Amino acid sequence: MNTIKKLSIIIPAYNEGKTITTVLDKVRYVQLIHSIAKEIIIVNDCSQDNTEEQVLAYQRLHQETLDIRYFKHDVNRGKGAALRTGFQQATGDVCIVQDADLEYDPHEFNLLLKPMIDGFADVVYGSRFMGGRPHRILFFWHTIGNKFLTFVSNMATNLNLTDMETCYKMFDTKLLQGIKLEENRFGFEPEVTAKIARVKGIRIYEIGVSYYGRTYAEGKKINWKDGFRALYCILKYGFLRM
Repeated sequence: MNTIKKLSIIIPAYNEGKTITTVLDKVRYVQLIHSIAKEIIIVNDCSQDNTEEQVLAYQRLHQETLDIRYFKHDVNRGKGAALRTGFQQATGDVCIVQDADLEYDPHEFNLLLKPMIDGFADVVYGSRFMGGRPHRILFFWHTIGNKFLTFVSNMATNLNLTDMETCYKMFDTKLLQGIKLEENRFGFEPEVTAKIARVKGIRIYEIGVSYYGRTYAEGKKINWKDGFRALYCILKYGFLRM
């Protein structure tokens, strides 16, 4: 059994002023198994709304009870770049990506933690396409696109994931910090998947999670261009092993 004392929760944020405090409340209320401590790392990717004001006010309000660390990019660099900043700053034994919207439920951190605590996993993906948890019905072509990208990624990596594009990815922090990541936008997902798959002896698990997806009117940002970039990244980092 692994000894995990702290979880670093990496939250990249771009124009999420409407939802960021709700997400932080959800993270704050989570009671992690085995009394694991929480470190919250927020990376503001040069938001143009009131994201910074909301985060700093929340940080002041809970400074005595919650470990919140705040970082800001002076120019918008993309989700992948924000995640790299967060990963570099992480001090927890394990870390997880938590988007600043309301699409994933932090109360399910414990689902991903269990295989790591039990000593089975080095990386755990939270799949939207397995298990019996709630899944909002949204876009047919997004679902087809996600499954297609996962299928091609699996061909390149020889993995059998069901949801390569999921936000919920939990990593052994030292392992992740030892991998050189380059993608600045949504190419992070196929890049990190291809690169962890090449780590000798890596143990990757997957577990079903809930998904409360957003529409574009509600703030969803990924688009068809990001899908083509993901395909390019699968070719570059997976098939070509760059």
